[in-house]
Amino acid sequence: MALQTNRHSRSRRDKKRTHYKYIPLQTMSCPNCQQPVLPHRVCSNCGYYQGRQVLQAKVG
Repeated sequence: MALQTNRHSRSRRDKKRTHYKYIPLQTMSCPNCQQPVLPHRVCSNCGYYQGRQVLQAKVG
């Protein structure tokens, strides 16, 4: 493994890391069952997507 020749300061190291940000997922509520759902996805709770049933609802 290669060794560094010159050490970077903490300031220089942290400047590089300023763009690494946590972006939370955007969620919306399902119009059918009001559960949180990712946009443009079928609701895993009731199986509805855009007002019609696409999947069978899970039992229990």
